[in-house]
Amino acid sequence: MQSHKLEGDDRTKALAALEAHGWQMVEGRDAIAKRFVFGDFNGAFGWMTRVAMVAEHMNHHPEWSNVYKTVEVTLTTHDAGGITNLDVAMASKMDRFAG
Repeated sequence: MQSHKLEGDDRTKALAALEAHGWQMVEGRDAIAKRFVFGDFNGAFGWMTRVAMVAEHMNHHPEWSNVYKTVEVTLTTHDAGGITNLDVAMASKMDRFAG
């Protein structure tokens, strides 16, 4: 999938849909972030493993960190200089995998 930076109405609609699922703009960056909290470490790590497989397939990798049952995620497309269709697709997949 080819990335393209989101602008105009496409950007507004995509960000509104993501915000409805808890994604937020990152202050000072053209990026989105979300905190995922699972029942335990196993749930968090299993989710990260599923996402990692998709990220590798998409060749689009998140910035993330894990502490016990919490995973902090930031999505942006560095080579495009901001939020792209790949970030929106990845965020949607992450939400689906989280249940």
